[in-house]
Formats: sequence, C-alpha cells, structure tokens
Amino acid sequence: MKRIIKKVAVLGSGVMGSRIACHFANIGVQVLLLDIVPKELTPDEEKKGLTLESKAVRNRIVNGSLDAAIKSNPSPLYRKSDARLIQTGNFEDNMKDIATADWTIEVVVENLKIKKLVYDQVEQHRKPGTLITSNTSGIPIHLMLEGRSDDFRKHFCGTHFFNPPRYLKLLEIIPTPETDPAVVDFLMHYGDLYLGKTTVLAKDTPAFIANRVGIYAIMQGLQVMNKLGLNVDEVDRISGPIIGRPKSATFRTLDVVGLDTLANVANGLYQTGDKDESRELFQLPGYLQKMVENKWLGDKTGQGFYKKTKDASGKTEILTLDLNTLEYGPKQRAKFQSLEVLKPIEDLKKRVKAFSKQTDKAAQFFNESLYGLFQYVSNRIPEISDELYRIDDAMRAGFGWELGPFEYWDGIGAREGVQRMIEAGYEPARWVEEMLEHGKESFYVVENGQRRYYDIQSKEYKTIPGAENFIILDNLRGNNVIWKNTGATITDLGDGILNVEFHTKMNTMGGDVIQALNKGIELAEKDFRGMVVGNQGANFSAGANVGLIYMYALDQDYDELNMIIRQFQNTMMRMRYSAIPVVGAPHGLTLGGGCELNLHVDHIQAAAETYMGLVEFGVGLIPGGGGTKEMTLRAADMYADGDIELNDLKNVFLNIGMAKVSTSAKEAIDLGYMRASDGISINSNRQIADAKAQAILLAEAGYTKPVQRTNIKVQGRSALGMFLTGANAMMTGRYMSEHDLKISQKLAYVMCGGDLSAPTEVSEQYLLDLEREAFLSLTGERKTLERIQSILTTGKPLRN
Repeated sequence: MKRIIKKVAVLGSGVMGSRIACHFANIGVQVLLLDIVPKELTPDEEKKGLTLESKAVRNRIVNGSLDAAIKSNPSPLYRKSDARLIQTGNFEDNMKDIATADWTIEVVVENLKIKKLVYDQVEQHRKPGTLITSNTSGIPIHLMLEGRSDDFRKHFCGTHFFNPPRYLKLLEIIPTPETDPAVVDFLMHYGDLYLGKTTVLAKDTPAFIANRVGIYAIMQGLQVMNKLGLNVDEVDRISGPIIGRPKSATFRTLDVVGLDTLANVANGLYQTGDKDESRELFQLPGYLQKMVENKWLGDKTGQGFYKKTKDASGKTEILTLDLNTLEYGPKQRAKFQSLEVLKPIEDLKKRVKAFSKQTDKAAQFFNESLYGLFQYVSNRIPEISDELYRIDDAMRAGFGWELGPFEYWDGIGAREGVQRMIEAGYEPARWVEEMLEHGKESFYVVENGQRRYYDIQSKEYKTIPGAENFIILDNLRGNNVIWKNTGATITDLGDGILNVEFHTKMNTMGGDVIQALNKGIELAEKDFRGMVVGNQGANFSAGANVGLIYMYALDQDYDELNMIIRQFQNTMMRMRYSAIPVVGAPHGLTLGGGCELNLHVDHIQAAAETYMGLVEFGVGLIPGGGGTKEMTLRAADMYADGDIELNDLKNVFLNIGMAKVSTSAKEAIDLGYMRASDGISINSNRQIADAKAQAILLAEAGYTKPVQRTNIKVQGRSALGMFLTGANAMMTGRYMSEHDLKISQKLAYVMCGGDLSAPTEVSEQYLLDLEREAFLSLTGERKTLERIQSILTTGKPLRN
C-alpha cells in the first residue's frame, strides 16, 4: 500500500506536542493540534463575559501552547508563516476531525491510564489503515495496546522524538510484536527522508536506546566525579567539546533538560532494571534528591547546578553549585595539563586516543567514564538493539555526541580498550572478546568508500542499511582524494562529480581555499562534468579570513589587498561562469564570503539548518567578494520587464546593512540569498548526495556555460538620494554611528551604480569594480580596523 502523509493529528499541545506539530508544518504537512478543554474560566475571560462553552475558552490551552512555541527561541519553525498549516482544536469538539488525518501522534501526559482514555476516543474516529503512534519516552509501548482493535494494533508504534524536534535529529521507532513490518519500514524511511531524522529502530525496553545509555553515562560520570573529588566546573570542562560532546557538557545539559526529567528517567530505570547489572547506579545521589526536593530543577526554576544572578554593579554573574555544601559560589576556570596537550589536535579520534594516554585527573575521569560506558553498551546487545551501530546513531543524534560509544572505543583501539578496562575493573561482554579472537580489530571498517559495522550474529562486517543514500566524505579519504593543500581537499564523488571541501578553522576562506576552488574548476572542466562545494564540518564557512585583511590593512599594503579582493571576486565569477555546473551545499553558518560563494553557484542544495547572510557591516566593510554586485543584480531581476522598484532595492540594502542572517534555509529564500528553485535537504546526512545528484541533473540536461551580464539596471541618483537621506536620518536619530553612516554611503553608491544621472544598464564587472573600490577604501578606516581587531580577539564586533 502506497502511504502518503498529507495531514497529521497531534494529540497534546505541551512542549513536545506543539513543537512536533511545528516540525511537520516545517515540511509542508497540514497539522491538527488538539488538547483538553479547560475546566474553569480565567479572570480575564470572566471580564470579557465568556463562558466555558465559548470557542476561545475551549481552545485556550491549545492556542496558548502553540503561541508560546511560535514565540520561543530558538524557533521550532523554519519560518513563522508556516504556522498557518497548524489548525487547533480540543478533544471534545474536534477529535472527530482526526478521521481526515493520515497519521495520529499521541503526546499527552506520561500516564498510562490517561493515554488509554485518549485511545478510546481515537478508536471511535480514526480512519482504519491510518498510522497511530505514541511519543512516550518511558511507558512500555506494548502496554498501550490493551483493549485495542486489530487494526489499531497493526498500525500502532512508538515514535519517540527528542526535544526540540526541529534541532535534535533522533527519532526512535519502537514497534510491538503486533506492528505491521510495513508500518515500521515506512516510519523509518519517512523520518529519515521527510522529517530529516536519524531514525533508529529500538526495542520495547526501559527508556529505549538513547535515554537508557545517556542516563547511564550521566550517572556513571557522577560516580566517577565523586570518586576523583572533582567539582561541577571541572567536569563540564572535561566532558564538553574537547571530547566531542556539546558545549553544555554534563551539568549545563542537565539544567536545560531539567533535573526532574533526569530523576524520573533514572528512577524508572531503577524500578524496571531487575535484569540490569548496573541497576544500583540509577539511584539518585543525596545531593540530587535534595535539589529535586528544593525545586532546584535547572533553567525552568531559575537555578540548578548553575544559577544566574547579578553582582553589586548589576553585571550578570554565573554561580556554580558546590555539591558538598549545596551552596553557590563564583564559577571557576578549570585547568588541566592534559587538556592543554589536546588543544592542537583537530581530529577528534586522534584527540580521544591522546587523551586516553594522559594520567592527570581529567584523563582519569575521561577513561573511567568510558570504561564503564563500554561495559554497559556491550552488555545491552541484544537487549536494546541487535546491532551496535544503532546505539552509536542514537547517541550522536539524541545527545549531540560527535562519536557514539563504539566509535569512542575504536578511537582508543578495540583491543587496547578491552585490556585497559579489565585492568580498571570493568569487563566487556563476551561477544567483544569473540570479535577480537576472530581477528576483527575494530567495530567499524571502511571498504570501498562505505562504512561497515561488526555484526555479532554473523561475526562479519556488514554494510549499514540505507548507507547507499549518504555520501560521507571521511569515508572517501582513503582512495578518492585527487588534490589537496593545507586548507582544502578535492575529492572524486564518482559519476563525474568532484567535491571541494574546506578544512580551515571555522572553514574560513583564505588563499588555500581560493586556490582549491580554482583548481576544482580546472580539473572538472578537463576531466569531469560537475562540481560540488560542500563539507561535513560544523559550519559551511564563517566567511573570508579577516585576519589576512587586517594584516595587510594595518601595513597599508593596499596593492596587495586589491589583488586579494580581485582574486576573490574572480573566483566567485568563475564559480558562476565555468563550463561545468557548480552546486553549493551550505549548512550551519554560511556567512560573508561563504554566502557570496553560494550566491554565485548554479544551484544551492542547502541543509534545512542553514544560517546564511552577508555580515560584513559588522566589521565595518561591505560585501566585497561579489556579494554587493549579486544582490544588486537580483534586485534588478525581480521584475520581468527589467524595471526595479525602489522598495525592492531598499529591502536588499537593509538586509546587507543590518547584516541579516537567515534562521533556516527557507528564510534564506525569503531574504534573497537563495532562489525558490534551489533545493533544501531536510536530512543533512543526505546533503552531499543530494548536491551530487543536482550536479548530475544539470550536466545531463545539457549544461551550457553562461554569458556574463551586461544589462543590470541600476537607478543612479534617484535611489542614491533616497538611501543617503535615510542613512543621515538614522544617524541624526542616533540609530547608527558616524562610521555606520560611512559604510551605508559606500554600499548605497555601489548598489545604485554610482552617481549616475538616470537609470542605466551596467555590466557585472562595472559593479564589481565599484564594490572593490568601496571595500578597499573602508579597510583604510581606523574604525574598521578596530572592529576587525575586536572580532579577532573577542569574537564580537565593536560598535563604534
């Protein structure tokens, strides 16, 4: 049966329900969001003369929840206008409307009795054959089937989203023995392709996979922390980005999630863990029990392991909890010699290996935490999963780890890890020793560009199902690199398509990257049929290397600066006017020069989470790598007859002048950085493969080298006067500084085509020359240099 999801009903509009509804709206699906009817009026409703029968009252809870979600930051929506796809209602008046839904998701309170009452209503109105799933994080899925019809049982499954659903990629699919296998296959595929999730098949065991392993890792860490006498600040320093974990590390994460949530899951694992060898670990330490009793639950109550306060001068200060005294004190900068050794090591697996060989307290904490984790996850197979890769997938997607447990183990070395954990008093599951006895020295191998995992049943390596849909650049480094320098690598993706990947700090664009882009075009025009510019780092590119600009500007070496800017512009133009199609694959931060590059490619295949913008104003400059030219061109093309309205030009001017950055790829389209014809990969794991497919599509459609434009209509003095008047008014009203006024004047001059007496058609090169001249002149300004210096030293622009 072909299954199409046109409408989803979400039952329960709390934090999870409202945000699940928003994420379905993100992908263009209609949503019916329902919740309970209030039992009494609010004072405000009484004043308005409303009754419990008034629609506004009956839908108050659901509308309030949705409104709070839409206003929350970070937003659960790619763009606010997508909220129009969400229709609200209540269980009493609108449960009948779920008959029009293809998928009903229950997200009510974690109480089995209440869930069963909701399912009684669902059975009355749900259309047979449609999906029905629960977002429970703790209640066994099979218990929800009692009293249900055969059709309900066949189409019922657990679908555990992680909060916030837009940003956390994990979706656990938990079938019961009665779930139709076709339903499971559909949900695994739909979650991956349409919702952008890492879909992990989990068994119906306590806390499923991610929370089971994640809560163990936290509780084990607390135990090791106590054993070594470490404090909160020290543990968060050790367990954060330095080992491939989120910035929030351990205790900041708990404050965000809520200590009540940790307590509920840990208590649940203790109560149901009669077969878990680590059951005793899930008992809450005394200080955690006391914090829960005191309602020190983290961000939701204003204090947890950390507390935000103000000092005597009114400055915000973060205090840290002393777990021995339960008193707050000043946050301390934790220092360990081993962490200093790790700083220069960029490759995470090499960093893990190096860290494991250190001997100070930080390394002891790291090692013992991992040894316990290795023992635990090896013992959970086949209890929670038959395949080890699912555990790694769950931890990366659900907890934001860069490496899963078995990947950490490979980082240390499987055999060495076993030896060292045994010496420390931990014991791996027997299957790990059997793996080593059979000559298999790692949990993963890469063969012919494909990653394979060790399968316990067959004792052989197997390809991860669905891996053929992804291109992982790391897996191609062995045999597919055809050129590289210190800042970039050119890789053969197969089928005649090259990929240029940056690997500078923050993927900033300097001489090495420019060289690689030109080399990629040269190689592709000679022996290939298309090129992708993409990477799988945290961000596509934070922009041009401003440190280089600062150095030459400080030395007043304007000839060299002029050459560098011209070279950057020429490279961007080569992206546009090459003989082969070029596809950009932006994701994460795509700022300044990174944005300019994507403005010049033939097609953009963006990740949904792409934060794109021309931010040069923040450092006292205008976009100088073709960005100002390109946005002026796009404004001129907004109308088919070539006439440009000043309002459209003004909007583009303000986007650049306010350094607007999109909060998603969809918003990048609204801001004009992407075109409506550009593509969006909801699942970022698919992005490089999608970009490659677009390059092939363009090539096979008979790609022809474009001709540079000479017919860009600019407005001259009529628009220039408008911009200059507006900018002066802003400065007079103290909304901008004198230096901001100067930058605005330069930007206006370029976008209007200079001081022309009438609207005129000009060439791209004409605008590029104006842009470069304006950029160069601003590098000579003291205020610009101060702003760049501030960026380089503090990471923040100086407002002057």
